Amino acid sequence: MKLYIKNMVCSRCKMMVKAQLETMGHRPLSVDLGEVEIENELSKDQLLQLDTALKAVGFKLIDNKKSKTIEKIKNAIVELVHHSDNDLHTNLSAFITSKIHQDYHYLSNLFSEVEGTTIEKYFIHQRIEKAKELLVYDEMTISEIADQLGYSSVAYLSNQFKKITGFTPSYFKSLKENKRQNIEDL
Repeated sequence: MKLYIKNMVCSRCKMMVKAQLETMGHRPLSVDLGEVEIENELSKDQLLQLDTALKAVGFKLIDNKKSKTIEKIKNAIVELVHHSDNDLHTNLSAFITSKIHQDYHYLSNLFSEVEGTTIEKYFIHQRIEKAKELLVYDEMTISEIADQLGYSSVAYLSNQFKKITGFTPSYFKSLKENKRQNIEDL
């Protein structure tokens, strides 16, 4: 049985969900971002119990097709930006289409309708969060960060960074307090 779970955005999330399933006596065959496959079918009562247990640790079972598709789009973008060595210079629409196997125009309209923002803006917010993370680590120059995140120039990164955060990357880097957001809060 395949289950779709909202707010799974990192490897720690996968560990939490897997542990929750095992605690409840369910054997997960695979656990990926937003998707879990378990050995047996679950009854409605078992699904309700699982959903309650997942909600207690910040997750939620997804049960309708639109929500599943939106979560797949978000997970594809999170994977692209935060968890892979993919080239961020790739065409976003082609990447999402290859991951979701549906028409990009349909996916874009659905995402905008449900989320109230565009896929592109969600992608930009994810890249800016990754830039914040890299700035906080203080291991790369702003130029290296811009290149790693697929920006054509430092000026382009700086412009988007300031538009979203209100700070320049240099000023953000100099701040002592952490101004990052959780991925699932974007």
